[in-house]
Amino acid sequence: MEAKEAEYQAFDIAVVGAGPGGYVAAIRAAQLGMRAAIIEKQHMGGICLNWGCIPTKSLLKSAEVYQSILKAGEYGLDVSAGDVDISRVVQRSRDIASRLSGGIDYLMDKNRIRVIRGAARLSGPGELEVCEAGVVTHRVTAPHIILATGASPRVIPGMEPDGEVIWTARDAMTPARLPESLLVIGSGAIGIEFASFYRSFGTKVTVIEQLDRILPQEDRDISRAALGYFSKRGIDFFTGGTVESLKVENSAASVTWKTASGEYRGTFERVILAVGVTANTAGLGLEEQGVRLERGQVVVNEWCETSVSGLYAIGDMTAPPWLAHKASHEAVLCVEKIAGQPDLEPLDPLGIPACTYSAPQIASVGMTEQQAQAESIKYRVGRFDLQASGKAQVIGQTEGFVKTLFDEETGELLGAHMIGPDVTELIQGYVIARKLESTEEELSQTVFAHPTMSEAMHESVLDAFDQAIHS
Repeated sequence: MEAKEAEYQAFDIAVVGAGPGGYVAAIRAAQLGMRAAIIEKQHMGGICLNWGCIPTKSLLKSAEVYQSILKAGEYGLDVSAGDVDISRVVQRSRDIASRLSGGIDYLMDKNRIRVIRGAARLSGPGELEVCEAGVVTHRVTAPHIILATGASPRVIPGMEPDGEVIWTARDAMTPARLPESLLVIGSGAIGIEFASFYRSFGTKVTVIEQLDRILPQEDRDISRAALGYFSKRGIDFFTGGTVESLKVENSAASVTWKTASGEYRGTFERVILAVGVTANTAGLGLEEQGVRLERGQVVVNEWCETSVSGLYAIGDMTAPPWLAHKASHEAVLCVEKIAGQPDLEPLDPLGIPACTYSAPQIASVGMTEQQAQAESIKYRVGRFDLQASGKAQVIGQTEGFVKTLFDEETGELLGAHMIGPDVTELIQGYVIARKLESTEEELSQTVFAHPTMSEAMHESVLDAFDQAIHS
């Protein structure tokens, strides 16, 4: 039923969803002189800011500090770790998310972007209707509409989250107490980050991965090393595993799973499902408008335009990788294309860095060695272990290495893969190098400060061409 007072407004551009893709698109549109509106039914900043990227990193930082206190004796310091107050750990993460969400509201006001609260639906070419509590409150028209509604955690039939024993990522971010035992199903970045967080505070953690290795999107050497480091921390892994049954009884989960080596059973206080995401496309009216979907995701061209002229989609509702920084980059690219900006370049998927904020951290960009082999590229590999890094020795974190791949003929940097302390910060050096089309010669001749962790990057480059100094 439509309310009589439904408001009608026309804009140059309308954005649906205020996550890291949506709000960036609205701001860039405003900067380019467009009259912009953004429609959001929940929180400014979307899942990433409120229930994903930001709060999880706060939790992981608390875990890192706790582990540093436990190891204080190695640095000649006599410190008592004390007790973990998980409620304060969680509250800190929620406070940070709240502050940043409020910051998005400020940016909307600053850029004179109209914020419309409610759920949007395409009602015709260049038209949206916005509903609250089932009532149409606004009708919006715009020649350009950008969809940025993100994605939700994928659910396995028969293992539906109940918020008590079976958790989604959101549940895992706000525990009332630390469970004694935890099963994580899935070993991508999200699963590994939660496994690392809970293990840091003493929870017994088991991880089941359906594929033959953990972190399957990473280079195989990184996956292998990560398995060793995490296992050393006391996390149990079962790769090539399939969950056969999961039953919730007496506030715990009884689980049976199989691997190539046999069948296993276990009882866990909590279970986290970390098996990917599903695009948030339901209720948007996509099918009625003729928008093409593949495997539940919106199909777009290199400028983020859908099969319907004037309708665009960015971020997690499109093809992977599903990363906040990809969504933000697509937002700017899409809006600048709409505005007719010159000399634009489509987004190169291989130029998107991937980061896992576990302990140790993992980061990568470009091709894996396996991808280079599959494409029959002649390449050279360089590697530098952090055991030989002076700075790694100083900070007491020597587990890890840097691996680089170069085209043997041209010297092009094909890919970089890192595991160790703060590599999620270091990876940007390689991202910039790839964007500037730097060769091994230029990187080899670049001066790296000493002593720093970044020296490991230099040594890895040198090693690829048999010039390494410290290994």
